[in-house]
Amino acid sequence: MEKKHKLLVLTGGGDCPGLNAVIRGITKRAKREKEWDVYGAIEAFNGVLNEPTEIVKLTRKRTAGIHVRGGTILNTTNKGNPLNYPTPQPDGTIKGTDRTDELIRKIKALGFDAVINIGGDGSQRISDALYKKGLNIIGVPKTIDNDLSATDMTFGFQTAVQIATDSFDKLVTTAESHHRVMIMEVMGRDAGWIALHTAIAGGAEVCLIPEIPYDIDKVVRRINLRYRNGRGFVNVVISEGAKPKGGHVTSSEGEKGSEHVRLGGVAYQLSHQLKVAGCKAEIRETVLGHVQRGGSPTAFDRVLATLFGVYAFELVLQGNFGKMVAYRNNTITSVTLAEAAKATSFVDSKSQIVSFARGLGISFGD
Repeated sequence: MEKKHKLLVLTGGGDCPGLNAVIRGITKRAKREKEWDVYGAIEAFNGVLNEPTEIVKLTRKRTAGIHVRGGTILNTTNKGNPLNYPTPQPDGTIKGTDRTDELIRKIKALGFDAVINIGGDGSQRISDALYKKGLNIIGVPKTIDNDLSATDMTFGFQTAVQIATDSFDKLVTTAESHHRVMIMEVMGRDAGWIALHTAIAGGAEVCLIPEIPYDIDKVVRRINLRYRNGRGFVNVVISEGAKPKGGHVTSSEGEKGSEHVRLGGVAYQLSHQLKVAGCKAEIRETVLGHVQRGGSPTAFDRVLATLFGVYAFELVLQGNFGKMVAYRNNTITSVTLAEAAKATSFVDSKSQIVSFARGLGISFGD
């Protein structure tokens, strides 16, 4: 009997709606090729590096119907970068060590012919490094922030925007009822795509994003335009990475083993700044946080994620490694991993979408 080929799939970084749809797309396409078996590593590369290894076979039963579920059946982590693996030291500190050579040896020793790594910019930088060391690897882009420049869209983004917009709609009615300023904080560490799309979809008066530092006095003046004799209301959407001109991002120390500082709380900072600057209206703050990452993916994200999964396996079949699946000009295609990890997609303050948002009367505080 001919030996079967083995494919390893993993999900790394933050979770987002659509990951399971990619896993299902890969597995269903692979099942049409009788000589391929698909496996999944638990918690990204940790599943390979752990002893004993944590790797499961992705059978029809295990993957049936998972495209409607949020999260990932393979679990995920942002603390397992094999290029800088968090390793506890005798004194209790954490030191980063390069375990890529060990990782590649182990993947090959386990008999895997190829790897599909589903993740964001950090994950694809890892993919590129592993490819350059000889691993047969394909990347699939994932991030709710939609900040990968090599693809026009990432799955999870539309779902995050829909969740944020639904929440924003609810805040509009309570803001109007109480004549309040409502500040809603959404995710967006470096790029303000979620905030921008939510502001347009929800009809926000103010949208504050990382790419356009804001002047608090200009924000107050925009708010005041909505009030007459103490009556009126304003809805503000702000990215977690937004900052005032000459100021800094609101952050705290990240968890042990994480390479990121922890953002969050900018809504409360903005509220305080508004009060100090003389805003007389009552202000309330809402931080959506990880709600944006959860729940069932929208139809668009299910379709995009599924097509990404199918095409990723097609690249494996072709032996076309060192590539990341991408969505460009309404077509599923691929780019090199080097290109995929090269640049972040930021909101351009002079772009058409920002210009149109300004045309709607949305203030960016600048």
